Amino acid sequence: MEPRNSVTLTACIAETKPLRYTPAGLPALDLKLEHGSKQSEAGVQRDVAAVVKAVAFGALAERLARQALGSLWTFQGFLATPRNAKTLVFHVQDIQQD
Repeated sequence: MEPRNSVTLTACIAETKPLRYTPAGLPALDLKLEHGSKQSEAGVQRDVAAVVKAVAFGALAERLARQALGSLWTFQGFLATPRNAKTLVFHVQDIQQD
C-alpha cells in the first residue's frame, strides 16, 4: 500500500501575509486557518479548536489572496515540514466555499 498524505479541513481564513513570489516566479501565499468543531473521541463529544499554518501556490494563491478574512472554506491538500523548520504546514491544493 502506498503511503497517503491527504487532508480535508473546514476552516476560516484568519490571517494572510502579502502575496509573494518564489524564485521561479510562482505566486505564493502564507496564511493561517482557524478551525472549530465538535468531535467524538473515545465515545465522548469534545470541542476542538485548531490554528493551522498553510500555504498555497499559483492561481490558487492569487484567488485566496482576494478572499475576505473570516470567510469559511473547505480546504484540501497535504501536510509537509519545510526545510529547517519543526512545524507542519498545510499545503492547500483546492478550496470550496462553504
